[in-house]
Amino acid sequence: MLPTELPKWHRVYYYFRLWRNDGTWQRLHDNLCAKVRQQAGRQKQPNAECLNSQSIKTTAIAGVRGFDGAKQIKGRKRHLLIDTLGFLLVVVVTAASLPERDGARLLFARLTGSCKKLRRIWVDGGYRGPFVQWVAERFRFVVEVVLRRDEAKAFVLLPLLESH
Repeated sequence: MLPTELPKWHRVYYYFRLWRNDGTWQRLHDNLCAKVRQQAGRQKQPNAECLNSQSIKTTAIAGVRGFDGAKQIKGRKRHLLIDTLGFLLVVVVTAASLPERDGARLLFARLTGSCKKLRRIWVDGGYRGPFVQWVAERFRFVVEVVLRRDEAKAFVLLPLLESH
């Protein structure tokens, strides 16, 4: 389903695979994010980010999947590290049954040079407990747990994140 202006799919896939494997896509992504951050008056590399996960339903197609009991979803879970401008920096996809904290550990194993100035990570209540100490022992990040107010029943922008 490529546009007709592009070469045949096998040629496009060849270059996609080549650039993915040699790191060209990652470097391109990191450089573009840095330029947009600078244009927005920010540092090239973020020093604060948000970590969260999202469970998504899957079809019967073969692949890794599990059941997320908290969300009542059978499928996969995306573990995401996002900067304060909304740029996606690291993604790990696992079975939905994997707890957030375990997925975050896999995510930290994939940190790239674009995260070298990272100092603060905001997380939700699913990351409370030993995970915060685990991060403090292995990285120089401060993990700050931001809890939703009890009366909030839908999405609410948390005051802490509005100012960054």
